[in-house]
Amino acid sequence: MNVVFENQTIHRVMHEIKRRRLQVLRVVDLTPRMRRITLGGPELAGFVSLGTDDHVKLLFPQNAAETAALETLVLGAGKTDQPLPAMRDYTPRRYDLDTLELDIDFVLHGDGPASTWAEQAQPGQFLHIGGPRGSMIVPDIFDSYLLIGDETALPAIARRLEGLAANRRALVIIEVENGGEQQKLQSAAQVQVIWVLRDGGQNNLLNAVKELHVPSGNLYAWVATETKVSRQIRRVLLDEHGLNEQFIKAVGYWRADGSDEE
Repeated sequence: MNVVFENQTIHRVMHEIKRRRLQVLRVVDLTPRMRRITLGGPELAGFVSLGTDDHVKLLFPQNAAETAALETLVLGAGKTDQPLPAMRDYTPRRYDLDTLELDIDFVLHGDGPASTWAEQAQPGQFLHIGGPRGSMIVPDIFDSYLLIGDETALPAIARRLEGLAANRRALVIIEVENGGEQQKLQSAAQVQVIWVLRDGGQNNLLNAVKELHVPSGNLYAWVATETKVSRQIRRVLLDEHGLNEQFIKAVGYWRADGSDEE
């Protein structure tokens, strides 16, 4: 559904789903648990990511048959008899078509195909990606932004902040493991960042949202964390803070039970 606001709209743009084979160019640890891997190569030409919370699928073959299938795999083609590799959704943190580079930030949590691959990634290795399938365009037409999430949401939050104009305000609430996981966020806007340290505690992020003072003016709220927690935060924003449901996007980026989100 399109939301009309000051003659502009929140809308979705669809893209061609293209599989790309990219090479690892650089590996940089941003924090003890967040690793940035820069991918690149000629197949990145034509890549497009218009939404700050877009997702690309990263493909992680686990055996020789799955590796061989990557050469002919057509993403988005429906059911197939081919052995499919494990796939995980990640936000493009940055891309540059002049240098043909794409940054992906990985949370190193010691479990799953993506984290396992990122922990051993070295320049010269290759990774297949697909998409993005589409982009949700949220024009910078709001006075204020409320951005809530955990480590997995940091790439999308950082992209949104970097695109805001100087006359905007943003309140950002991010839950991380401990103080060593805090990152410096860049923005021309007036930004207040609240870091919620997990350190083994439960419901820290939800409690912080209950206690916040919502920014004034026309507000857009974006939430991304564990699926159940995202639903709970959405209810708090609606029931306790009285936000406009049309201008809230709350999504689950992962599940506590370990199953795939998509």
